[in-house]
Amino acid sequence: MRLLNIATFWALFFPFIACSQMQLEKDLDALLSEQYKSTQAGIAVMIIKDGKMLYQKGFGFANVTTKEAITPQTTFRMASVSKQFTAMCILLLVKQGKISYEDNLLKFFSDFSPVVGKKIKIRHLLTHSSGVWDYEDLIPASQKTQLLDNDVLALLRSQSKTYFEPGSTFKYSNSGFCLLEQIVEKASGQSYIHFITEHIFKPLKMTDTRIYEANATIPHRAMGFARTKEGILKDSDQSVTSATKGDGCVYTSLKDYQKWYNAIRTHQLLNLEEELKKVHILLPKNVQGRYGLGWFYAQDAQNPLAIYHTGSSCGFSNGVLLVPSKNYLFAYFSNIADNHAIEKEIGALLKKHSFYDTAFDFLKMLELTQ
Repeated sequence: MRLLNIATFWALFFPFIACSQMQLEKDLDALLSEQYKSTQAGIAVMIIKDGKMLYQKGFGFANVTTKEAITPQTTFRMASVSKQFTAMCILLLVKQGKISYEDNLLKFFSDFSPVVGKKIKIRHLLTHSSGVWDYEDLIPASQKTQLLDNDVLALLRSQSKTYFEPGSTFKYSNSGFCLLEQIVEKASGQSYIHFITEHIFKPLKMTDTRIYEANATIPHRAMGFARTKEGILKDSDQSVTSATKGDGCVYTSLKDYQKWYNAIRTHQLLNLEEELKKVHILLPKNVQGRYGLGWFYAQDAQNPLAIYHTGSSCGFSNGVLLVPSKNYLFAYFSNIADNHAIEKEIGALLKKHSFYDTAFDFLKMLELTQ
């Protein structure tokens, strides 16, 4: 009788799940096709729950000029979603014994301001708690060419003050991850591109993932756009600050990001959850959670580890939410600037159909990146 009851339960339950998934797909199709017309830039969305692909589609053009449609293979500029990759390079160097979380800046940059360089450690850079100045505020008004990470280092090395005592609080910092990119090069003796390609992209078979360089080929590349005050989309692919690698230059696709997600979930490179226990900082009191290693994250007695990040640039908006122990992933990549409002709308549909798989409110964390 017990076996019969169980069999009857699953016979009734599976059609319900399939029906819910079909309705979710229908609702997402309606939402995204309405917001992203086939003749404009758009978005790619992927949702995995319990290891099952629920949704993976693109809407709009990756390149309006060539009329190339957005697909799961389209590569988008990740902007600050790139920080998790830079952090992983640092973690791998720690694992190799080449650096320590407690190393300070003077170990790598002897001409850095001694006052600042002695206080700021790698762990501070990985947690946005260094207090180092925003390099964007130091760029000369006459700057026309794109800055690289070593240019950021040049702007910062003479600064003798920080916003606050390193390690004392959280303040989102692109500067810190540009410095981490330079540390990768110093510690490994290789270019950042070579190191990240050989130690992350190739082992994970992320064959379409690239680091941006001017004039370099990026397969299936989406070009960035921004809306004018009148709501018209205009070209907005690059800016003076969009060539720094450590804080935002990864280009990847839904297909390749799924490989990255699986590597995190299965500890293929290392155990991220264990490293987060070592390197993190509490977020401001009005926001529940922590930050560490390129991730906003939260965890409590009732809910497993959930990790989250967004990315914004002059022409792109992205967001990723992972719950590794539940094999859950929600990712959206858009080649339209300031396009994060769609996350709330997609999240509402996931909750409506009972497919949203964390109790934490990560949208509040988006405000901390501004």
